[in-house]
Amino acid sequence: MGKVHPKVDEAIETLNMKDGPTRRKLIAGTGLVSATAAASALLAACSSSSSASSAVSSSSSNPFPKTPSWQFWFVNHVTTNSFFVPTQYGFQDAAKLLGLPTPKWTGSTNSIASQMVSQIDAAVSAKAAGIATTLVNSTSFTTPVGNAMSAGIPVVSYNADGDVSSTGVPDIGTNRLAYIGQALFTSGQQLGVRIKSVVPTPGEIVIFIATPGQANIQPRYDGAASILKPAGYTVSEIATNASTALEEGNEVAYLLGHKGVKGAFAVDAGSTSFLAASLKKAGLTIPNGGFDTEPQTLSNIDAGLTDFTIYQDPYLQGFLPTVYLYLYNISGGTIVPSDTDTGLSFITKSNLGPYNSASRFQGSTTAQTYVPRPAGAIQNPIATTST
Repeated sequence: MGKVHPKVDEAIETLNMKDGPTRRKLIAGTGLVSATAAASALLAACSSSSSASSAVSSSSSNPFPKTPSWQFWFVNHVTTNSFFVPTQYGFQDAAKLLGLPTPKWTGSTNSIASQMVSQIDAAVSAKAAGIATTLVNSTSFTTPVGNAMSAGIPVVSYNADGDVSSTGVPDIGTNRLAYIGQALFTSGQQLGVRIKSVVPTPGEIVIFIATPGQANIQPRYDGAASILKPAGYTVSEIATNASTALEEGNEVAYLLGHKGVKGAFAVDAGSTSFLAASLKKAGLTIPNGGFDTEPQTLSNIDAGLTDFTIYQDPYLQGFLPTVYLYLYNISGGTIVPSDTDTGLSFITKSNLGPYNSASRFQGSTTAQTYVPRPAGAIQNPIATTST
């Protein structure tokens, strides 16, 4: 699985290159060793081309021929969840760079697989040029994804890739071309390791989860439990609900009844964002942390109310599928999308700054702004795969 650097702004900065090689040479060349390199190369070559609503520019600076107005579809499990705002910005930006229509954004608002399947079927009926979808379980999507692929429509998954076993092996249940997202079971293991460091003495640990059993977050809990339980911790898995309106109340109710808990953590964005407020209402001051860069989570970290959050880069989960589907279409199917790990970084108060700035990459502003990188040594994200 190719590993992608989580700061896509560095790739976008290459748009300022004036004398870069053409995209055709870059794609045909042998130096592209990662998905990040491929995306950066494409962006560099786009620097002198203008976008059009119906076709890629055919000016002399653009070596590619005109293409059809390829319409991609993103079928999501929680379309109104704020976590996916950067994802939508990512595919909007990629489509604009490539001169394509903005991909359609559809699916379910409450993780109902049948609603997602209906939208995948609708994309097939509409003869979509490509589909990106979240495979939140291993059984519901086998037939619709198979139908799309049989109809000649490329499909990739992002954010979730089917159930993951206790060994971290995906059971995708589909023949999608590639997965773009975090290595979820491994990220859960890293959560477990971090919990051990902030709660060094075994005791009860609660891990909140919006929707137990769903393939985008259940592997994280399973990974954390695989580290904590053998070390003597008692791990409680508590559902909070897919609706963010209900998550805080469910957390508070559990914490009020379990005052002896030694740490409170979460494996999804919403549940993480409510941890500080829930603990305050329950009268507890204990270590806590979780996943993603909800504005409230970042504010809690800044205020010292939450210890950490784990970043998986939702912007890339919109940007890269769009680029991959474009390359697959324009290359005659010879540039096949690659499994791409969008990374695992721990955000704490010490490195919060760039993530807490107004940024389209984090979904905190619609404007495309330049966020300066901190000075000093660069820390690599945690390697989440062995291949």
